Amino acid sequence: MPPQPFTTYVGTSASHSRVPRTDVVIVRAVPRSSSLSLIEFPADEPERARHFWAELLGVELEERQHAEGEGWQTHSGAPAVGVHARGRGPGDSFSLPYFTVSNVAEALERVEALGGSVVHPGEKWAICKDSEGSPFGLTQESLGA
Repeated sequence: MPPQPFTTYVGTSASHSRVPRTDVVIVRAVPRSSSLSLIEFPADEPERARHFWAELLGVELEERQHAEGEGWQTHSGAPAVGVHARGRGPGDSFSLPYFTVSNVAEALERVEALGGSVVHPGEKWAICKDSEGSPFGLTQESLGA
């Protein structure tokens, strides 16, 4: 399903008025129905981090399937929680929230158009930074989901 346009409102905080602007149409790359799908935690000592998150959240972090990359993650509940060894790659240094999108390529174009940057492009997932430099991930919505 293509992204749905929405109306932008303008006004001042003093007046709290919300005047619809009909001259502007903004197309969302990440639809409102999009959800946080994964929170990823890199770790210097992955087994210790795995134990920490499993005990804190009361969940089981299972070894990842090949397509999910290295490390462990939950496979029930949302968002999934993942742990992997800290590395030097774009997604290996910081905790990252991953957002599900219907089309990664279109979302990456939108990230750049909004003043963000693409750190690691991909077809099924990507690492980006927002306009302020905060990292986040995008992941392709599963077909049939």
